[in-house]
Amino acid sequence: MKKNYFIGLFALASSLTYGQNAPVDFEPGGFGASWTWTVFENTTNPPLEIVANPDPSGINTSSTVAKFTALQTGNPWAGCETQHGSDIGTFNITASNNIIRIMVYKTKISDVGIKLVTASSASLGEIKVANTVINQWEQLTFDFSAHIGGMTYDQLVVFPDFTARAADDTIYFDNVFGDPATLSTNELTKPKLTLFPNPTNDIINFDSENAIERVEVYTLEGKSLMVLQNVKSVDLANFEPGLYIVKTLVDGINSTHRVIKN
Repeated sequence: MKKNYFIGLFALASSLTYGQNAPVDFEPGGFGASWTWTVFENTTNPPLEIVANPDPSGINTSSTVAKFTALQTGNPWAGCETQHGSDIGTFNITASNNIIRIMVYKTKISDVGIKLVTASSASLGEIKVANTVINQWEQLTFDFSAHIGGMTYDQLVVFPDFTARAADDTIYFDNVFGDPATLSTNELTKPKLTLFPNPTNDIINFDSENAIERVEVYTLEGKSLMVLQNVKSVDLANFEPGLYIVKTLVDGINSTHRVIKN
């Protein structure tokens, strides 16, 4: 009788053992690439693709990443989700995993959302964070500390482009539940560059230690408006008031800046 009692306790303990499959890096032999990702609320729901890294430099040098095609006709909350239980595993949010990171490569500024769901489809809702740069990898950080000690999760949901769209858009993401990104040697030695005045009524000047090889001006949606080479200033007088993205190339190193046009 006592033997059966201990066998029962062992079985119960085994059933309560949680395991999170992370980081979700989409690499062969890693987590994510072979999972059952379901795309939702995206009209025809083109599947999530595992593709070669479009820019294996800077903070993300991994070989393969996830590619999400957000359709213009899709809902702002179009996204993709893992299969319950068998993909991300079963886990709780604790003090050791309550900060969730994801790397994104986007052509415009918009919210990225992450949601955790239980086996019974319960959730505390998504948390959203906007990227701050375009056409380069950026690591976003989500604070899930309010979920500590709460539900047991077995599904990960990602909303790569939580916004209405004027056209189809492609978003890449990688390294979900990854460690904090470290700067490369180039980024640590990035040439000093200052833009002024900001906000501006017309002219943006560049104060740089080195020659500015290339300047590109984008809308927040990622539309290219101007490309210049070897300049020390940019004239925005004919632009509508608003927020613009200015990307500079100095000594082969790209930098991205937000500029306000009055």
